[in-house]
Amino acid sequence: MGGMVNWSELKKQILLHLKSDISAYVTTFIDYYGLNRKHDFPKWNEAESQPDKNLRMLILENAMSMDIDDTFRFRYIPYIQLHEFEGLLFNNIKDFCEQIPSNELVGIDELKATFNQYPNPEMINNNKETSPSHRLERIILGYNKIVYGNILAEAIGLAKICEKCPRFNSWLNNIECKVNDK
Repeated sequence: MGGMVNWSELKKQILLHLKSDISAYVTTFIDYYGLNRKHDFPKWNEAESQPDKNLRMLILENAMSMDIDDTFRFRYIPYIQLHEFEGLLFNNIKDFCEQIPSNELVGIDELKATFNQYPNPEMINNNKETSPSHRLERIILGYNKIVYGNILAEAIGLAKICEKCPRFNSWLNNIECKVNDK
């Protein structure tokens, strides 16, 4: 299911999958960037009043979980990526230099500044000008989210992403623990 949808529609899809296979686990990977009040996620107002963005994500994820019937809740693993998937790609400048042709890597100074400013790539701002995806559009000539996202993610690898991105790492650990506890 791609694109932003209202919580009610997403919840229907989650329940459909949970009900269709009693051994299935369902998780979400939602970019926080672009999510807003109109999507009607549970406890939205409470979450938005929280200045700590990690706690904000936890409020939303916990509310999403609690909104799933307790018969199925233990097989649902909510996750909201702070701020967006592309933030995970700001992991190792060496991977950018090795994977992106130098004539396409036109924003090397901005790339270096971003790495210096954000040791945790998940904290890269969600402002329209400074969001990870908008930075990549300036840094890589002809940036295409699917093409370059895949190239960089594969080159970086999950282990390196998990080392620098604690929320993402926690989500993967949660999935692993739940599935192994079957």
